Amino acid sequence: MKPHVEIWNLAKSFATPTGGVQTVVSDFNLNLSKGEFVSIIGHSGCGKSTVLHILAGLSQATEGVIILGGKEVTGPGTDRGVVFQAPCLFPWLSAVENVLLGLDEVMKDSKKSERVEVARDYLSKVGLQGCEHLRPPELSAGMRQRVGLARAFALAPKMLLLDEPFGMLDSLTRFELQEVLVDVWTKHQMTAVMVTHDVDEALFLSDRIVLMTSGPNAHVGELVGVPFKRPRDRDEVLAHPEYYHLREHLIGFLESQAHAKQRAAENPTPTEAVAMLPLAGLA
Repeated sequence: MKPHVEIWNLAKSFATPTGGVQTVVSDFNLNLSKGEFVSIIGHSGCGKSTVLHILAGLSQATEGVIILGGKEVTGPGTDRGVVFQAPCLFPWLSAVENVLLGLDEVMKDSKKSERVEVARDYLSKVGLQGCEHLRPPELSAGMRQRVGLARAFALAPKMLLLDEPFGMLDSLTRFELQEVLVDVWTKHQMTAVMVTHDVDEALFLSDRIVLMTSGPNAHVGELVGVPFKRPRDRDEVLAHPEYYHLREHLIGFLESQAHAKQRAAENPTPTEAVAMLPLAGLA
């Protein structure tokens, strides 16, 4: 079966203040099946969010190609729903009006009453029934993120992209919203890619986990399959005989990458050493 999402040889480079070029991500390759939930984990600076932003069309790849549903991704589009760490809501609009922003585009041939009904339905699915009229300043951080989830799911996108969506929340709220996410995602089974620092979150939500090497020139270091049956129950996941083995494996990979990065910093190659010199030192 042809993959729903194909990522080939993705790379992203940035110009440095000294006039050079720094490659953050290189040779990133990944295929996703339709309805698969994949998490990307790795140390800060390894390019996790860079990959997600390229998938969202918010940043252009230096090299490589992304195919979604048989069509090349070249920019932003309503075929992708994005949820950021901060939900990016318009503070002067109500919760339902924020969800309607995307629906007004994807359902522009429908009646306004129908779009409002869909927006209210998705707000209800994420636990905000009765709060549709409230504006973001009147909502807690967790409630605002629920609006962000409702807005993304309401688009019925081909792919859901989540950039550390619960990273700014307290532990209890984070657990609650993980449950909300897995519940709504299970009902719709859309392909999803999530960036996270949280190993336990990745294990609870994912079908596969992408382990990225430390940057620069970060790439897919390993792909780990998650064997827990769906629908997911947190207690059953924690009781699964493979859970702590997988958890230790993921943490061990991250620790090995941290040590490798430290060794590289302490013993740079001649090229790396020159790159770290100020311009004045090269005269």
